[in-house]
Amino acid sequence: MRCSFQSFDEIGQLAYAFNDSAQRIGNLITYIEQDRQSLRQAEAMFRELAENSVVGVYIVQDDAFRFVNAKMAEMFDYEPAEMMASVGVLDIVAEDQRQLVTEGIRKRLSGEVQEVHYERQARKKDGSLIDIEVFGSRMRIDGRDATIGIMLDITKRKAAEMSEHLMTLVYQNSSEGMVIADAVGVIVTVNPAFTEITGYQPDEVVGNKLNILNSGRHDQAFYQAMWRAINTIGHWRGEIWNRRKNGEVFVELLTINTAYNEDGTVYRRIGVFSDITDRKHSEAVVWEQANFDFLTRLPNRHMFHDRLQQEITKSHRAALPLALLFLDLDQFKEVNDTLGHAVGDRLLKQAAQRLSSCVRESDTVARLGGDEFTIILSELKDVNVVKRIAQNILEKLTQPFMLEEEEVFISVSIGITLYPDDATEIEDLIKNADQAMYAAKDQGRNQLNYFARSMQEAAQSRRWLVRDLRGALAGDQFCLHYQPIVNLTTGSVDKAEALIRWQHPVRGLISPAEFIPVAEDTGMIIEIGDWVFRQAAQQVALWRSAQHAQFQISINTSAVQFRRGGIVHDEWLGYLRRLGLPGHSIAIEITERLLMDAGTGVTDKLRAFRAAGIQVALDDFGTGYSSMSYLKKFDIDYLKIDQSFVRNLMPGSDDLALCEAIIVMAHKLGMKVIAEGIETEQQRDLLAAAGCDFGQGYLFSRPVAAEQFQAFLKPDFRILSDESQKCALRTRSAAVLKTG
Repeated sequence: MRCSFQSFDEIGQLAYAFNDSAQRIGNLITYIEQDRQSLRQAEAMFRELAENSVVGVYIVQDDAFRFVNAKMAEMFDYEPAEMMASVGVLDIVAEDQRQLVTEGIRKRLSGEVQEVHYERQARKKDGSLIDIEVFGSRMRIDGRDATIGIMLDITKRKAAEMSEHLMTLVYQNSSEGMVIADAVGVIVTVNPAFTEITGYQPDEVVGNKLNILNSGRHDQAFYQAMWRAINTIGHWRGEIWNRRKNGEVFVELLTINTAYNEDGTVYRRIGVFSDITDRKHSEAVVWEQANFDFLTRLPNRHMFHDRLQQEITKSHRAALPLALLFLDLDQFKEVNDTLGHAVGDRLLKQAAQRLSSCVRESDTVARLGGDEFTIILSELKDVNVVKRIAQNILEKLTQPFMLEEEEVFISVSIGITLYPDDATEIEDLIKNADQAMYAAKDQGRNQLNYFARSMQEAAQSRRWLVRDLRGALAGDQFCLHYQPIVNLTTGSVDKAEALIRWQHPVRGLISPAEFIPVAEDTGMIIEIGDWVFRQAAQQVALWRSAQHAQFQISINTSAVQFRRGGIVHDEWLGYLRRLGLPGHSIAIEITERLLMDAGTGVTDKLRAFRAAGIQVALDDFGTGYSSMSYLKKFDIDYLKIDQSFVRNLMPGSDDLALCEAIIVMAHKLGMKVIAEGIETEQQRDLLAAAGCDFGQGYLFSRPVAAEQFQAFLKPDFRILSDESQKCALRTRSAAVLKTG
């Protein structure tokens, strides 16, 4: 290369210029080295700060992490190098928020926004989500846009905020009243439910002590115990009576807890309560219904058992006896049936009051149901007082009851047992008192009777009887005997009463008076009664076809048979048709009590029998309770005068007057009369003279087996002699002429 210069001046100028440029280049190089040193220092400082930061620090460029500090990587369970090498920005963004993040990056890189601050959910390496707060700024690195920012894990803070928010919602919207007080019980704040329950606005109670609600129902000891628990263990829970602003007293279920400062001193007392007044009232009603008789307000069967157990425990502890009395009102059913249930209820209430007036305040009078009552006389220092109380009860209950302006008389039967002499267990005491009460009834009512061991034997015998009775029908142990019913004018036997007999394989012949009540109590009378009907129907079919075409057999029926599930009259009538028998071949005997109990079912069955021609006889007439009114309601064919009126029949006697009145009344109503229990010729003649149609009794014959009864069925058989017949006809004619 060849260079030429015009002059040394040019060379000098050129050299100067070169030296100047070299100087400048040197200076530039120096500056560059200085900047690089500064950058290195700045980068080192940035890294030092970033790596020691308690928040996540990141730089994002082209949707990838160019830098993350250890805290940032830790937040997402990555290693820093791993996160910068393989994790994109959207990889840590929750799926439902990716669109928002993408749009935010676009706005930031386009310059629409310079800085960002937001809260989002981010996804960790294992896919779980955390809450984050992000601060970011736009910058350029290597000539390209980038974002530098910091990130905080705010999951716990968000949870705390949510919890606080929920607590605020609960506090403001809870149906339970809430009150916060300081350490000494001064109210700091209350929630809306507090105002709704108590009626007090916040400004009326804040600054006051909690005792502003005191009702005065609790004594000082109650509050001392409550605060002793609060100060000792930090909390108390219980029911407390408080007073509303309007003065109304209410009961609340209150819980008081304590919040403490870090040093252990009391910070706040928090009370939470609900108004349980209605619930307590409902519980009280339910409890009362479960434990007290709704009519008399006496303890019921359930509470009686509880009281008896308590009193037994007390008597055992005090080594003193107690007495248990079982009481049953005599004649109550008659009053209830004739005067109505409303009157019966009033009678029960008055009887309960009288019983309560006869005992001490510490004793228990209970109603078990119906007309049955019990009395517990506890911790007796003198057992003789029991008899005095029982006699007082007998006297009090025989005094007249005024019910709807009508004077009503009843009595009571009382059974008495003693603890521990008679028994020590509840069930045994109850059983003993019950047996003693029934023994009192058997003695004629309006009696008291103490339990005796013999009653247990009687009860045991009854249990055996029930057991054996169940197998008697299947074992073919029953048979029917027949007692003639004699025409008192002609002496002919056109009728008979069928009477059941039980031939026990071990005990021999058992009286119907012994087993029929048991059969009624157990319901076995229904099956037995059906057997009696079918046996009697078969027998009358034989006698009518062979010897006496118009013969009739009457059978006794029980009130139990007429109840639901008893007599199926369609089956009975169908059975007569199959035997070719008319309805009047059978008569059924019913009692006055059945007529008094006659509901729709009883009436329908009686009418069905009458429609089929089956005749109805009213047995034991005159021994019931005012049955005259019932005779008008039912078609009765025969009245049977009870043997109690016949037994002492004498000329001019009251019994004769009663028999004559019954006969005249029956004939006026179109009924015939059968007298039971005739044992003497005088009784027969007096009844015949009074116009009685038929007679029945030992004078004519005891009940006999069907084979023996054949003798009464001869066509020319007369149970009266010719002279007796003539006498009967003359006496009757004279009586008719006398009565005009």
